[in-house]
Amino acid sequence: GPTLRATQGDRVRVIFQNNGGHSHTMHFHGVHPASVDGIKPVRNGTATIYEFDAEPYGVHLYHCHIAPVTRHIGKGLYGMFIIDPPQKRPPADEIVLVMAGYDINDDGKNELYAFNGLPDYYMQHPIPIYQNQLVRLYVLNVIEFDSTATFHLHSNFFKVYPTGMTLTPTHQSDVITMGPTERHILEFAYSYTGKYMFHPHQDYIAEAGCMGFFDVMGT
Repeated sequence: GPTLRATQGDRVRVIFQNNGGHSHTMHFHGVHPASVDGIKPVRNGTATIYEFDAEPYGVHLYHCHIAPVTRHIGKGLYGMFIIDPPQKRPPADEIVLVMAGYDINDDGKNELYAFNGLPDYYMQHPIPIYQNQLVRLYVLNVIEFDSTATFHLHSNFFKVYPTGMTLTPTHQSDVITMGPTERHILEFAYSYTGKYMFHPHQDYIAEAGCMGFFDVMGT
């Protein structure tokens, strides 16, 4: 689904029309009243409204919460929900990377993996960035059937803002481990030009489509 974005304190109103053939919902991570928690089924051919104040700031997500949840998420019923802090973060090139898996033969295991929905897309279409430019990654792991996935950046280190709920980094690393629906903000800049890989450090996930390049260009 599309990345939704608000600033902390904004009033959010989502009109949800379900034409999916089954009952579905939108369950938002964050803080909101029980009446808009997205666990009451919305029948096929009907609509509902989710309205709440955006809080707290951080990197959140939304997804269908109707059983079987794992299967519905695995079929693509999810998206990132960014709530910006009232005091804006420093300017940066901002990029969303959502890690997902596909169980294409219904055996309870993923055969394909991807960043932002399309396996191998960023291998064939490297992401262009500028040398010495601050890059801010909003990284979300929604891979089902695998208990963890890592994110590794080649030839560099990133600052980690856990769940995006802090304005100061907690540490630096070149690899971070995330469970299902875990997410973080990662910030970095490249000093040298060239193409640099990013991928999970589980080879079977990376080699099945969850891999890409940053193409660092001179300014």
